[in-house]
Amino acid sequence: MSVLIFAELDEGKLKKSSQEAIFYGAKVAGMLGTSATAIVLGAADDSELALAGRFGAAKVLHATDTKLNEPNGMAYATVVAAAAQQEGTKVIVLAKSSLADAMTARLAGKLKAGLAANVIELPDLSTGFRVKSSIYTGKAFAYNDLKADIKILAIKKNTIVTEETEASATIENFTPTLNDADFVVNVKSTEKATGDILLPEADLVVSAGRGLKGPENWGIVEDLANALHAATACSKPVSDLDWRPHHEHVGQTGIKVSPNLYIAAGISGAIQHLAGVNSSKVIVVINKDPDAPFFKSADYGIVGDVFDVLPRLTKAAQAL
Repeated sequence: MSVLIFAELDEGKLKKSSQEAIFYGAKVAGMLGTSATAIVLGAADDSELALAGRFGAAKVLHATDTKLNEPNGMAYATVVAAAAQQEGTKVIVLAKSSLADAMTARLAGKLKAGLAANVIELPDLSTGFRVKSSIYTGKAFAYNDLKADIKILAIKKNTIVTEETEASATIENFTPTLNDADFVVNVKSTEKATGDILLPEADLVVSAGRGLKGPENWGIVEDLANALHAATACSKPVSDLDWRPHHEHVGQTGIKVSPNLYIAAGISGAIQHLAGVNSSKVIVVINKDPDAPFFKSADYGIVGDVFDVLPRLTKAAQAL
């Protein structure tokens, strides 16, 4: 009766958020006196899958059907449900993502499971099975008592601090029965954001707004991001003006991020932008307007011209 963890791939590699989910799931397994099993769908090398053991998985079930190489919420729900039934699983763990959102509701329906999303702490087993979740874009918390026989926990990204060991997981092929009904929605093509560090997985983010005055000035943002090994982001007006690609837009209608550090340069701090970033552990705001609304939500604020402050921060970061 192992804890089952759905581990999501990105171009054949375990995503950082999935590493967090595996580590969390292994901790839950220890609390329940059982082991942790990861389920991986799609093409990946055994050497990569074995890395799941470094985060606590004892075993990896690998579903290699080529139909599963493209993310598909319906088919993935069928496969994970079959794995849960084979393993006698009572707890399923996964990292919250767009794919997970499409899959977990279907999975909960198939297994008649209780579901908690944006989970940020290990469960409290003293009086049942209670988990703490982040709600209202990080402005509040909810405590969920899951009473169903099977529980599904969707972990909020960048919440779980992992620890690695030298262990490796054993790998088993998993060949569930797939039906045509699982593929009534066909993925024709996938367009992915490019860059060394992608926003959903980033620990550090350097973001900027219209205070940069134009796309030709974005070099100072990229220089700081490169010095910090951070991802770059922007406000909605910037992406609407085509100064930056839309996959860099963070906010209520863009990507929601929760990095360890979010640096906002030349962004006023409209409520729609805050909704996408207020789960960040530390927010640093740089703006020449001392009355900019963003300062009210900042952990640290610098009143100054971004064209003066950003190069200074880059120089300091490069000196570290």
